Amino acid sequence: MIINLGMNWEDFYRDNIMSYIRSLQANPFELIILILDISIVVFLLYCFFKVVKGSRAWQLIKGIALLVIATWISGLLNFKILNWILTGIMNVGVIAIIVIFQPELRRGLEQLGTNKLTKFFGIDKDVSTKTKEDIYKVVIAVTELSKAKTGALIVFERDIKIQDIIATGIPMNADVSPQLLVNIFEPKTPLHDGAVVIANNKIAASACVLPLANDKDIAKELGTRHRAAMGISKESDSIVVVVSEETGKISVAKDGTLIADLREDALRKILINDIVTKRFAIEKKQRKEKIKKIREDMKKMKEDKENKENS
Repeated sequence: MIINLGMNWEDFYRDNIMSYIRSLQANPFELIILILDISIVVFLLYCFFKVVKGSRAWQLIKGIALLVIATWISGLLNFKILNWILTGIMNVGVIAIIVIFQPELRRGLEQLGTNKLTKFFGIDKDVSTKTKEDIYKVVIAVTELSKAKTGALIVFERDIKIQDIIATGIPMNADVSPQLLVNIFEPKTPLHDGAVVIANNKIAASACVLPLANDKDIAKELGTRHRAAMGISKESDSIVVVVSEETGKISVAKDGTLIADLREDALRKILINDIVTKRFAIEKKQRKEKIKKIREDMKKMKEDKENKENS
């Protein structure tokens, strides 16, 4: 199908736009359909540009947009030869785009019907699943750091916000990944000294300064990292993972207590239980109770209405 961008715009305006406006006046319900239609198209375009921006496709899209504008202007100014050339280029260009971007198009079609499609539309996974994935990533990173005897301090923010602690470090707002965490704590790098804070499923900041616990609250053989972990776990409900630089042993601080010398599976179990299971189990229970209460209230209102009608 060849699109003639040099068409008579007055005829197009009269035969299409004005006729559509008259149909809207005749049937106002179509206005709702139009608004919904435009909203969906705008949303899809937003998602599309969000995905391709910064990729190699973005440069091509800008080139296509320039070509479309040039073709439209040449038709408007009645440059017949130039318009014919540009229109021909555009029709050949459609085939060229399909050939050039065949891998990307195939990958996009393969994602239809899978959970990757939700990512395209900007729909994130539920918080519980995302938090579990982040914990697995942290456990992988901590295990690697433990093998290399590289000191680390990772704080999981829970219900009590620790924005004052985050403000002492270097803002990152990065996705949680084992590679990034291992790189942060690499010795002699700018960010290795201090704590990483994970909040809202993001690495909020690194090189954060934590309050230290009193000497009497912790064994003499444990160092500054463990004192800092104990300190923040006493002042908030945060859970802190510590890797000892001397021994490579992994510990977890929570509620002002230290669970020392943990293996990978034990660490994963503790973090999932305290950060995911307890929190989301309570929220799920509260939601069920709320729904149950709403149903009971509706049932009571219905019974009161029936009694009132019968009396």
